[in-house]
Amino acid sequence: MAFTLSGDDVCQTTLPTPIPDPYWVAFSPSAAKLANIPLDVNSLPVDQSWLQVLGGNELSTTNHQFSNPIATVYSGHQFGVWAGQLGDGRAILLGEIDGQELQLKGAGKTRFSRMGDGRAVLRSSIREFLCSEAMHSLGIPTTRALSVVGSDLPVRREAVETAAVCARLAPSFIRIGHFEHFASLQNIERLKELADSLIEQHYPNCLQAKNPYLVLFKAISERNAKLVAQWQSIGFCHGVLNSDNISALGLTIDYGPFGFLDRFQIDHICNHSDQGGRYAYHRQPQIMHWNMACLASAMIPLVEIHSGDDSQNLLRAALEDFPVIYAQAWQDLFRKKLGLFTSQEGDIALLERLLQSMHDSKVDFTNFFRGLGSLRATTSLSQISLRDDFINREEIDKWFNDYIERLKNESSDDRQRQEMMNQINPKYILRNHLAQVAIEKAQKKDFTEISKLLNILSRPYEEQSENESYALTPPINFPSVEVSCSS
Repeated sequence: MAFTLSGDDVCQTTLPTPIPDPYWVAFSPSAAKLANIPLDVNSLPVDQSWLQVLGGNELSTTNHQFSNPIATVYSGHQFGVWAGQLGDGRAILLGEIDGQELQLKGAGKTRFSRMGDGRAVLRSSIREFLCSEAMHSLGIPTTRALSVVGSDLPVRREAVETAAVCARLAPSFIRIGHFEHFASLQNIERLKELADSLIEQHYPNCLQAKNPYLVLFKAISERNAKLVAQWQSIGFCHGVLNSDNISALGLTIDYGPFGFLDRFQIDHICNHSDQGGRYAYHRQPQIMHWNMACLASAMIPLVEIHSGDDSQNLLRAALEDFPVIYAQAWQDLFRKKLGLFTSQEGDIALLERLLQSMHDSKVDFTNFFRGLGSLRATTSLSQISLRDDFINREEIDKWFNDYIERLKNESSDDRQRQEMMNQINPKYILRNHLAQVAIEKAQKKDFTEISKLLNILSRPYEEQSENESYALTPPINFPSVEVSCSS
């Protein structure tokens, strides 16, 4: 069900601004199934009018009419500072298709663009497309990317680039910032309308609760606690965890200066605009908790409807559940990454020792955990090639000895353990240097690498012998890819 709030104070009917001579850059057959769009033998829509619609040039296909495209208002905290009114500055919600909201990112100016041009560039659109679909295949809750439509229209960022429109799908694009906006205006009527709509469409279990709004807060907070635990488990860094970039459904949303860890650094910063490291890898759980505090503050007037003066204490107690839920989810995920079927005393200390050693030696996060699955409980130290990645051999040898003893204590089957580990430790992730190669080819109108990456990343847990090079750590002298908020 599409965004149901109406009125000039909430959203504005906004027609996309056409782009000249649109062309397909990328298309996701998987996301197309979600929207029930029939495809031809080239895995593109049978109905060729979709190119014009997804590029922002038309509002109808043979079977779909998007008669009321809108941009919505929201507010939020950016880098910890209240930014006031924000809104869909370069995103236009076309409407609903098969239970999914269809949104165009980069389709032109809206009422909320402020000083922006409302456009997205080819570079950032390809990154969002590939990462959205990669995260879905990794099993991480996320908005989906249906397509990227390009144009030679020039767009100025740090340099002049070309325009693109990324079509995104989600059950809802409601953000924490929507709640913050109406709360900041003390518009309780709109705040209630927003919460009621969210409950009706996405959190129906809250309806039976004594205080549905308190239970709604708990549900949103729990989803986001588990989401950030999943991010940590695969080494994903979002880059800009502003409160307006946090989904009310617990989805990964707004892919900008994101990055996956290559060589593990616990304090890795993927956004070069984040000079203070507020959104560094190790701070993501803390920042998500902070964003839930922003939501709790915004929802106080709603919880008061049923709980009166006790509402702040109830929300404070609910907020304290976040680190407990996160810690449990994180521990469960990392135990599985280590191939541990049971919980035993000392597991977390064992894991923390490993992560510290990986940090000290800058060991490839993805490849280490993937390789660990091939280790057998009977393996001798001399046979463990993973030791070669560490600087302090004495320290890592002690760790491997303790780890093997832990495996023996559990008496687990080697093959069964590897199967479990290979289902949680991916072999293929969207490394920045891989995305950059695809982008540079696309800038020359060669889109084959995007399709190839999409195919590889759609099977991240499988062995793909023909694609082994895509799993390698980038060479130590490989130029780093800098991404900023403009991405």
